[in-house]
Amino acid sequence: MNTAAIYHISDGRYCYPLDSDHLCIKLQTGRNITDVELVWGDPFSAGIFGSETDWDGEHIPMKNTACLSQHKIWQAVVEPEFKRCRYFFIIKTTSEKLYYIESGFQTEDEFNSYKGRRQDFYFPWMNESDIIKPAEWVNGTVWYQIFPDRFCSSGKNTSAKTRKWAAPDKKVNNGQSYGGDLEGVMSRLDYLKELGIGGIYFTPINESGSNHKYDTTDYNKIDPSFGDNNSIKQLVKCAHDRGIKVMLDGVFNHSGVQFAPWLDVLEKGRESKYFDWFMINKYPFSKRIGKAARGEYYSFAFVDVMPKLNTNNDEVINYFIDVCSRWVTEYGIDALRLDVANEVSHKFNKRLRSAMLKLKPDFYIVGEIWHNSAAWLRGDEYDAVMNYSLQETIESFWRNSTITAEQFKYGIYQCYERYAKQTCDVMFNLLDSHDTMRLITRCGDDEDAFYQELCTLFTLNGTVCIYYGTEIALQGGHDPDCRRCMPWTKIDNGDYDDKIAEMKCLIDMRKSIPELRNGDLQFVNSGYNRIVIYDKSSDSNVYRVILNVSNTDYKIDDIESGEVVYSRKLEGNVLRSGGAAVISRNAAL
Repeated sequence: MNTAAIYHISDGRYCYPLDSDHLCIKLQTGRNITDVELVWGDPFSAGIFGSETDWDGEHIPMKNTACLSQHKIWQAVVEPEFKRCRYFFIIKTTSEKLYYIESGFQTEDEFNSYKGRRQDFYFPWMNESDIIKPAEWVNGTVWYQIFPDRFCSSGKNTSAKTRKWAAPDKKVNNGQSYGGDLEGVMSRLDYLKELGIGGIYFTPINESGSNHKYDTTDYNKIDPSFGDNNSIKQLVKCAHDRGIKVMLDGVFNHSGVQFAPWLDVLEKGRESKYFDWFMINKYPFSKRIGKAARGEYYSFAFVDVMPKLNTNNDEVINYFIDVCSRWVTEYGIDALRLDVANEVSHKFNKRLRSAMLKLKPDFYIVGEIWHNSAAWLRGDEYDAVMNYSLQETIESFWRNSTITAEQFKYGIYQCYERYAKQTCDVMFNLLDSHDTMRLITRCGDDEDAFYQELCTLFTLNGTVCIYYGTEIALQGGHDPDCRRCMPWTKIDNGDYDDKIAEMKCLIDMRKSIPELRNGDLQFVNSGYNRIVIYDKSSDSNVYRVILNVSNTDYKIDDIESGEVVYSRKLEGNVLRSGGAAVISRNAAL
């Protein structure tokens, strides 16, 4: 037995409460393990520590819930009556059997002859305040990301620099302004409601000198090109009247160079009361460009005009808590997305979360993190992150024909095995955004691949976000060309009715079937390298997702036993190449 492949700790994703009554225990092993038995019980069932005891617990089989490229993941859910748990594992191959306790591995003879207090695994107490409890509304929400300048213009906040609204095939850059504003968004709220949208995520709307607004000048003022503070208040109210939540973008890792505290530092140097608000390494600054790159002060990346804020500083933390509190109490927002969230201090995040939940107990916080985010997703900082890892796993399979369905399975399981189930059920899943190439462009204008990827997105656990224009397959290259103008004239003329109807179908399917949002995931071997099949299930319902990414047609057995809830290129019981189908399998299975 390869014991080096076996791993468990009584913490993190390996052992955590699902709720106040149920404890989830997971074990990672090598691929050759055939059975795992969990032995669990109350730590004090045979006496207190230090006394002469012979502790044993209830023996239950663990379920192999996921296969990774080199490992298996085993899981059991137990219900400790007194909120505490002692446990160990019995691990088997076809020829071996080992006992796994916290101090290591033992043979059966070693285990039975062990003297002294055995070092088993312990989860000492299921403290209510430590249980991950994201807002319940998030899982059923489909988000819509809006880059305000390019979404819709009311024509009331334009200037001499405002360009004529661009056609959808016209490339754009960061130096262009097209006059999109908050009143323009308000005029399209009924469109979003009809589409099935339950939440709007805005990129920054605070005053800034740039088009993208990630170099904030004033965190308490809406940028005049978008409207004013009353504009966002009115928009949030109108959105809420339609059952739509609102998320704002918090740029707290760095500011713009016109931010008043930074200007004060430039004027007064070390005498400025804001000097420690920023991460300054050398002062006075040289007159040459590239100060950030040379480390005179830290910034976002090496962008001199985005000096990095010191989020370890209590004054900075208090300032931004006040800012966000105002956004909640005065604007009425429901959620917050933090930019460059992996560089903001854990201290800042924990205090911000605590403050927001006091104001609104079902507040939702998302971090922009592009890599494994376990350190930020323990329930006391972010509820979720923008799930770029999932996006990359999906994208890679459709872009690289050498990746097999088996490898795709490993990649998807890897994404979901990183975090607690509660976290996975509210992960901010997306396929494109203001930072990435648009989905249809990345698919090489292949609509089959485009809708297959969307079908995958809409049938995996988490909350879903679509980027404005994705519902009409709006094109766009890498940032900043991914921020093209929304073609409202064409939309209003009905030019995209078929695509909008397709998106409505996907959204309606997801909203009406809980298993697609948070069900158990189990991949099924199709027998083909490029045909993906997986089931999403609850105790009573099973839905099968089939994606034919091969060059051959695929016959679906027993299709007449279930209900087809979504399909593209499905003819009878044959799924054509490039097709996708979601089928209720309750009767068949």
